[in-house]
Amino acid sequence: MPKAYWISVYREIRNPDALAAYAQLAGPALAASGGRFLARGMPAFVKEAGLMQRTVLVEFDSVEAARAAYESPGYQQALAALGPDGVDREVRIVEGA
Repeated sequence: MPKAYWISVYREIRNPDALAAYAQLAGPALAASGGRFLARGMPAFVKEAGLMQRTVLVEFDSVEAARAAYESPGYQQALAALGPDGVDREVRIVEGA
């Protein structure tokens, strides 16, 4: 079964305090669901039409594991801490090749 990769790209951080509260809860929740953080932070550089935006990459054993992590009570608590207006971001779960 191919691994899966959770990619979060932050277009805008509107409330840094809410993001910090989210991170305190999200990291442990995703790790408890089998997530392994591979990268997080600002890009070292961007090319083509790339944008300088905070990006997070988390590896899971499968798409199903990543989906279950997103839907887990711990991660839902983290999303509640982030609130609807804390950030403008995109989350993608991509199956590994």
